[in-house]
Amino acid sequence: MLIRYALADGEERSAHGGCADFSLEMREDSGRRTVLLTAKRDLTLLSHEEDAPPHFSGSRVARYNLIYLNGYQSWTDTRERYFLRFEKNLLHLPRGILDTYSFDRYGDYHFYPYDVRRVHGYDVFYRKGIRNGFLLNLNYKRAYLIVEVDRRTGRVLLKSDVAGAAVRAGESFPLVDFIAHNSYEEGLADFKRRFPERPIEKIFGYTSWYNYYQDIREDILLRDLEALDERFNLFQIDDGYETFVGDWLDVDAEKFPHGLSFLPEKAHARGFKAGIWLAPFVAEEKSRLFREHPEYFRRDAKGNFVKCGSNWSGFYALDLENEEVLAYIKKCLRHYADMGFDLFKLDFLYAANLPTYEGMTRSEAAERAYDFLREVLPDRLILGCGATLFNAIGKFDYMRIGPDVSLSFDDAFYMKFFHRERPSTKITIQNTIYRHLMNGSFFGNDPDVFLLREDNLSLSKGTRKALLTINALFGSVLMTSDNIGAYGEEQKAMLDEAFALFREGKVLSFTKRRRLIRVEYELRGERYSLDYDTARGVIL
Repeated sequence: MLIRYALADGEERSAHGGCADFSLEMREDSGRRTVLLTAKRDLTLLSHEEDAPPHFSGSRVARYNLIYLNGYQSWTDTRERYFLRFEKNLLHLPRGILDTYSFDRYGDYHFYPYDVRRVHGYDVFYRKGIRNGFLLNLNYKRAYLIVEVDRRTGRVLLKSDVAGAAVRAGESFPLVDFIAHNSYEEGLADFKRRFPERPIEKIFGYTSWYNYYQDIREDILLRDLEALDERFNLFQIDDGYETFVGDWLDVDAEKFPHGLSFLPEKAHARGFKAGIWLAPFVAEEKSRLFREHPEYFRRDAKGNFVKCGSNWSGFYALDLENEEVLAYIKKCLRHYADMGFDLFKLDFLYAANLPTYEGMTRSEAAERAYDFLREVLPDRLILGCGATLFNAIGKFDYMRIGPDVSLSFDDAFYMKFFHRERPSTKITIQNTIYRHLMNGSFFGNDPDVFLLREDNLSLSKGTRKALLTINALFGSVLMTSDNIGAYGEEQKAMLDEAFALFREGKVLSFTKRRRLIRVEYELRGERYSLDYDTARGVIL
């Protein structure tokens, strides 16, 4: 075990166990390992690492087993993979491109040192094959557990993301708390005991984004709302109603001359819930908020605003330690709650722990921020997006578990060279399958939309059907951005079949073999299977 830390005067030190500056209390019980650090003087933790239990490392054969490494946030690619498979990174991109487009802001690139010799994931790890295993972080409210695998040797290293934690003399901090099983099956059963499934209302809905993007208008939304049938239970407006991201109370009067109150009124009249999209922790550079209140935005150690990405005109993280900022966020959210909106899709939530907050780990910062959202909206449904998943447990009702669906199977070819959080239908279908263990236990999984329309789309017919089928089987949210009124008979029949899967289907198991994923499921007492081709994006 190696622990790095800093004293109050800034001096950095390291220790391989207890020392003059702190003591360690270690416990091992039935596969659960806890390490509690108690400070003897004020200190700030910088890093921790230790080898995983011997069962997880050291076998050459095990290098060819399937391993599961959960991605950092909602959009990060997540799947079962082989040890030897290369992990995507941004090491090849010139600094100028990163500075211009901020691709390193969306994921963990700003704090995790990517290396082509390693692959890594967060908080839950398992292996299938000759040597099975399952490992789960129980310390996720205090520190993420990064599981790092050496692609050459199969060595598994555990790194508790304790950076920033301030521990005063006499106080204690849990460095690690995880449980490791030598059997994948035993680990999965234990996971389900610790996070039992709970009743979650399934959402069958419409969202405006994946057809019109920001080019929405009142007449378009009213037309699409009228086309929905009685099976739908949500109508959601996405990005594009506001003048600029961050100016949530400034509705674009040209697009929406009557404001937004008509949406919940019309949706409720049809028996639907009304949903609205916001990104509460950020604002774009062109916003009035950024121009008039620069003091609302978090700055880094060099005094620069903390940029979160290149969407819109570029966008920045709000300072969540500023009481005026919290009051502004609350005012905006409650404005739409009081207007009658029932569900809030809250996006780009990774911005909560992108800046450094003194004395707090990244996980603690996210916990505080997500708790705040729940406190502001105790009477509304929250669908989180672009968020760190374990921090959402017990706070959000639904959660996006993959990147944005793209209008072509794997988006534009040049996007493949960029961040792991990029839009991609190919990646989001795989995330939908491989994050299924969280569905109903952590929250209701939102796999993003299905699209069956013929226009404004480059997905093949086979991929459109695969996207719909897998979303219906694996998700608790089934959404589209299509104008349902324009569907032909074939599209209507596909939707009818998928709706039956969504309401009554149950996934029994899924197994990967090379490029195919076989899914076993049950529908109305009968057992079925399908083979999904991950490379072609079709069901065989």
